[in-house]
Amino acid sequence: MNEVSRRSFLAAAGILAASAATLTWANRARAATPIKPGEHDALLVIDVQNCFVPGGSLAVKGGDEIVPLINTIAKAFPNVVLTQDWHTRDHVSFASQHEGKKPFETIKLNYGTQVLWPDHCVQGTEGASLVKGLDIPQAQLIIRKGFHRSVDSYSAFLEADRKTQTGLAGYLRDRKINRVFLCGLATDYCVAWSALDARKFGFQAAVIEDASRGIDLNGSLAAAWKDMEKTGVKRLKSSDIATT
Repeated sequence: MNEVSRRSFLAAAGILAASAATLTWANRARAATPIKPGEHDALLVIDVQNCFVPGGSLAVKGGDEIVPLINTIAKAFPNVVLTQDWHTRDHVSFASQHEGKKPFETIKLNYGTQVLWPDHCVQGTEGASLVKGLDIPQAQLIIRKGFHRSVDSYSAFLEADRKTQTGLAGYLRDRKINRVFLCGLATDYCVAWSALDARKFGFQAAVIEDASRGIDLNGSLAAAWKDMEKTGVKRLKSSDIATT
């Protein structure tokens, strides 16, 4: 091989190697070998609370079905963070606080369009408690969000004003975590917003689809997946995670 050919070969090899490194995370979702979570990975379990499962005031269909699966997945992760909606009784996102308004209607607030919800996850109530069957004693942190009366909060990272941080990004960085896997309720709201903000803060992110359930309000579920795909959020199944 002459020098020119050698240089061309090495250049091409370098390009291929760089491309392979870039695609590794994406390809692993389709690989035969499941992903083994490591010390730089964290599982974010989003809002698995009584209000969001059947019988709750804002129940997500099938929300209770994901609990055993989440318990199994969580055992594979050295780092687990839980989140809870934690609203005041007079929260601005509650339809009951706006005369003449009904749940699932929208209003304009100073930070944008707000969906009005049934009263849910009020601080200190049984509805705000984590579902009884959720068994993740090794979880290291609980992030409570939505406790400011005047602003809603879907994301585990940022409140709906898109300015107020929960502190989760700093916590993950301090722990040297660079990749997060998300599951919980609901796929198209708190899970999706959290995944999108994880990417915004520079983390790799993946949503475990069968360990989550969506509300699907006016096509919100399909729209959420489309938005997540655009930003590089991966779509996984629980079988993609090595749990043994």
